[in-house]
Parts: sequence; C-alpha cells; structure tokens
Amino acid sequence: MVTVSQTVAIDASPDAAFEYLDDPHTHAEVTPSLSDVRDVEPLENGGKRLAFTYGMVGVGLDGELHQTHHEPPERHTFEMSGALEGEIDIEIEPTDDGCQMTYTATYDLPGKVLESVAEPFVRRYNERELQTTLENVKTGVELEA
Repeated sequence: MVTVSQTVAIDASPDAAFEYLDDPHTHAEVTPSLSDVRDVEPLENGGKRLAFTYGMVGVGLDGELHQTHHEPPERHTFEMSGALEGEIDIEIEPTDDGCQMTYTATYDLPGKVLESVAEPFVRRYNERELQTTLENVKTGVELEA
C-alpha cells in the first residue's frame, strides 16, 4: 500500500473549502493527473458515486469513487475501486485565518511486481501530484471566497 498525505492552509472558511470540493468536477480541474470524471450519481448521505480516469506515469487507470463520509464542513471520504483500490480522505479544520485541509490517499498499486519495483517512484510522483492539487485547491477556494 502507498499512502501520501499533505496539509495546506487556506485563507477561507471551512464551509467554502468543503463546498469547493463538493463538486466532483472540481477535482478534475485541480488534480493534474485526473483526466476524467463521469457518471456522477448523488448518494443518500449527501455524497456522490462517480467514475474517473487517473493517469499514473503515462497509464490511464479507470476506477470508481464512492463517498462514504460527507460531513459538511469537516470531511470528504471516498472508497476507491477499480485499477486503484484504496481510500481518499479530505479533512478540513478551522483555523484563526481560515482553515487547514489535510488530504490523505491510501491505495494499492496494480500488480505485485509493479508495486515492489515502482513504489518509491510512484510515492514521489503522487507526493508532487498531491502538492500541486492542494496548491490548486487553495487558489480556487481563495478566489471564490
């Protein structure tokens, strides 16, 4: 399993940050390697189920996200299935200057050989990807707030 996690300070309210990420299409705008979000369906818990395509080192990986926690304005949690299996957890906490968002992704790489050989490379790639995503979220939320 690979886990990457980073935190960013955002100069906006937790409500603004939560609402910004409540639209699945926003994730495709802020996540450089997320090339497609489709078949979005609302769930009874307020969350969504959707299909996605994520590019990892030049390979398109299709999957599905099912939102298990939709807790405004504190948490978005998604179970990931398909080519990537795992979980995405986005926690939003208030601060004196706005909020702090922590984004944690835990997933299995497809194929045991790929996992053992590529894990360090994929971890670095996804840490950079996550850093860019959080910078994009910060910019987007602060522009809309």
